[in-house]
Amino acid sequence: MAMQRRQALIAAGAVLLGTGLAVLRAAAQGKDEEAEQVVEIVARRFIYTPNEFTVKRGVPVRLKLTTADVLMGFSLPDFHVRADIVPGQVAEVRFVPDKTGSFEFVCDIFCGSGHESMNGTLTVAA
Repeated sequence: MAMQRRQALIAAGAVLLGTGLAVLRAAAQGKDEEAEQVVEIVARRFIYTPNEFTVKRGVPVRLKLTTADVLMGFSLPDFHVRADIVPGQVAEVRFVPDKTGSFEFVCDIFCGSGHESMNGTLTVAA
């Protein structure tokens, strides 16, 4: 009888421990998602909207890129971020800015005359 009781206590402890770990893991994931800054950018010939935005150094960033026009590109070379923006789809890229300052992003797929002026500025604050 003592052996059965001990096994039942061990099983109950394992269940409680597993539940506690699952709750902690879910809380940590929720915290990470809350900390992520989401920026939605629409690409149109020949402008990004917004074409200027600010994020914080060390805070994860998710860019959601869309276009209704033609195939476009997005390049933020200082952070090695690159995406094709396909009409009717959302392109998502994630990065963590590790330096402060102002950084240019550009369209790197030719989208017509005016393409060369299609750019914007990311500012990373401390």
